[in-house]
Amino acid sequence: MAIHIEYETEISLGIDAGPVITKVIDMALEIHQCPYAAEVNVILTDNVSIAAINQEYRNLAKPTDVLSFPMISYETPGDFSVVETMSAEDCFNPDSGELILGDIIISVEKVIEQAEAYGHSRERELGFLTAHSMLHLFGYDHMEEDERIDMEEKQEAILALLGLYR
Repeated sequence: MAIHIEYETEISLGIDAGPVITKVIDMALEIHQCPYAAEVNVILTDNVSIAAINQEYRNLAKPTDVLSFPMISYETPGDFSVVETMSAEDCFNPDSGELILGDIIISVEKVIEQAEAYGHSRERELGFLTAHSMLHLFGYDHMEEDERIDMEEKQEAILALLGLYR
């Protein structure tokens, strides 16, 4: 599996983000029984940069905590059988053969702000945002109440298995 993490801000998170991100991604893949070696790209940035990306892709001119850019359109969230119907060029890295799940962009400033606001560690907040985004990369959404509840349960299951509690 390949997890590419780029730290693109001068703002320090004050923790070693790589192991937290890696553990959460690994656990999300394990829980969802992804049958492929996978590739995920993660960018840690600041509010100014994430606001520009949010404006470009969602037409929202404000910073957000996390953005997800899935590479696969699932018929059913977390059902990787859809990959069998896709051409290899559309979903696999030609160099590594890994399934390209997509990109995660996280605002370091939001991690810090939200950890303080919710009274938990930065590790937990970073883990939460990574888990949330991984579920989006697996095709989950939270536009409807039942979808929101399902995502929250899955996020908490991932975090609990890793001991990342509030």
